[in-house]
Amino acid sequence: MIGAIQQKAAALSEKITGYRRHLHAHPELSFQEYQTSAFIKSKLDEMGIEWKPIAGTGVLAAVKGKLASDRVIALRADMDALPITEANRCSYTSANPGVMHACGHDFHTASLLGAAEILHSLRDLFGGHIKLLFQPAEEVLPGGALQMIKEGVLEDPVPLAVIGQHVSPFLESGKIAVRKGKFMASMDELFVTVRGKGGHAAQPHRNIDPVMIAAQVLVALQQLVSRFANPSMPTVLSFGKVIANGAINVIPDELYLEGTFRTMNEDWRNEAHQRMKEMAEGIARSMGGSCSFVINRGYPFLINDAVITEHLTACAHTYLGGSNVEEAEIWMAAEDFARYSQLAPSCFYLLGTGNQQKGITSSLHTTTFDVDEEALATSMGLMSFTAIQLLGTPLRPDRDEHELQQG
Repeated sequence: MIGAIQQKAAALSEKITGYRRHLHAHPELSFQEYQTSAFIKSKLDEMGIEWKPIAGTGVLAAVKGKLASDRVIALRADMDALPITEANRCSYTSANPGVMHACGHDFHTASLLGAAEILHSLRDLFGGHIKLLFQPAEEVLPGGALQMIKEGVLEDPVPLAVIGQHVSPFLESGKIAVRKGKFMASMDELFVTVRGKGGHAAQPHRNIDPVMIAAQVLVALQQLVSRFANPSMPTVLSFGKVIANGAINVIPDELYLEGTFRTMNEDWRNEAHQRMKEMAEGIARSMGGSCSFVINRGYPFLINDAVITEHLTACAHTYLGGSNVEEAEIWMAAEDFARYSQLAPSCFYLLGTGNQQKGITSSLHTTTFDVDEEALATSMGLMSFTAIQLLGTPLRPDRDEHELQQG
C-alpha cells in the first residue's frame, strides 16, 4: 500500500504543483472564494468524485471505498487568502492586487485535491467513506468551519476522525510535527476606545489626556498575564494598533486600540475577559475619562485527540520514517480547525515546507512567503495513507466534555 501511494503521489506531483500555482496566482479573500470553489469543483468532476456546495463558497466531496464498511473520516483544507500585497516575483505571483496566499491555503487545497485523486484511484482496496472538506474563510471570524458545522458537515454520516494540516516554513520540507492534546490557542479580538477631553498640549490641566490614560491601561493589562494568569497556562495579550489623532501640540479627545487575547482554558478565558474590561474601565474612570472595551470572541483552543494523534503519528513514522516526525511545540496562533476538534476526535499537524537551500524561509503572513513545492508529494501521500489506515483501525474516543471545555 505504501509503495502504491508513494508512486501515485510522485506521478501526480507535477499536476498538483500546477494546481497550487494556479490557486496561488488567483487568491481570494474569505467568503469570496468563487473562482477557487469553481476550480475545485471542476477538478473533482474530472476525477469523477461527487461533491456539493456548502457554507457559501465551500465544497463537500466524498470518496467512497468499495469494500464493505460504514466507517467515516474527514480530511479538511482551507481555501481563503489574506489582504497582503505579494512581493515575490515568479510565474505564479498573485494576479489579484492586494490579495495573497501568504498562509499556505493554496497548498492545503491543492494537496487535498491530490489526496482525493489518490484515494479515488485506490477505492477498490479499502472500505468506508472519506469526506473531503474544502472550507472557506479560515482567516476571519467567525470562520468558515462554524458554518460548515452548522450545515451538517459532521453529521450524516458522523466522522470518526477529522484530520487537517498547516504548512510550516520553520520545519524542513519532508517532515511533519504533531502534538497530542492542547496545540493551538483560542483567539479573541480586542477593540478599545479611550475617551478624554482634548485641547492644547501646553494646557494639560484643562484637558483629560486619553493618551496617558491609554498608556496606564496598556501597562496595567499586562499584569493580567504576569500576575493573574496561572504560570502553567499559556496566555498571550498583545496590542498591535494604536491611533491617537492629535499633534505635537494637540491632545486628542480619544485614542483607539486593537489587540488580541489568546489562551487554552475556557474558564480562564472568561475570567480574563471580565478582568480586562474592569481594569481598563476603572483606570479610565479614575483619571477622569471613560473607556469602551469590546471583545469579539473568536475561535476556541485546538485540542488534538490522544488516540487519533497516536494513530496519525504511527502512520507518519511508517510512511515518512521516524526521523521525519517531530513533536510540535504549543503554538499560540489560532485556527478555526479548533471548531472541529471541540466536537469530534481530531488531529491537526504541521507539514514542513521550508527549504533554506532554496531560500524558502519567509514566515507565514509575510509578503515573501512561499513553500517548497516538493512537499506536496509528501503531503498528499501521507494524508492518503493516514486516511486508509484510520478507516481500517478501531478508534476509541478518549475525551469527555469536561476535558474539552476546561482544557
